[in-house]
Amino acid sequence: MKETVLLRAEFNPKVKTYWILSSCLIMTVIIVTIPLLVIWIPVSLLVAGRYLRSLECVLTTKAIHVKKGVLVRVEKTIPLDKITDVGMSQGPIQRALGLETMTFETAGSSSPGALVGLVGVVGAREFRDAVLEQKNELAEQRRAGDKVEGAAILPAAPAEAGSTELLREISDTLKRIEARLPQKGAIPES
Repeated sequence: MKETVLLRAEFNPKVKTYWILSSCLIMTVIIVTIPLLVIWIPVSLLVAGRYLRSLECVLTTKAIHVKKGVLVRVEKTIPLDKITDVGMSQGPIQRALGLETMTFETAGSSSPGALVGLVGVVGAREFRDAVLEQKNELAEQRRAGDKVEGAAILPAAPAEAGSTELLREISDTLKRIEARLPQKGAIPES
């Protein structure tokens, strides 16, 4: 069954600046790598642009589909009913650039923390709200479906003869078990 696309995330071009500044800051803190900044900055400008073009995040009626990567392509599908949290965070560099990180955590994830993190989604809070709204709508549809199926399972007619016989067998078995249990107040044999 084909899913309907509800929303496609767009990414702020300032995210390239964030990636480059963050990596340069780390290289500066590791004093030995400062000379490599001369090579790193032009290379990171090329790679950051290609990486940004590879980013894709789509909300459908049942899942979130994320694609990213330049050398190594990563594709993840996150079922909406497995999402436990959609987190938002913003560090100092992100705050200065007006960016946020949106993270998706799922039930049953094999690793701690977020399954997917996306930096620089335009209208990240609105995207998060749309994800949570669709997750709730999907849960309500499932609950309504369970009620309908549950009602169809319960018979309106009297029990069949086979059911009565099965209940008698269960009752007889329980009576035999009760007979073998020690009586209240009786001292068990050692």
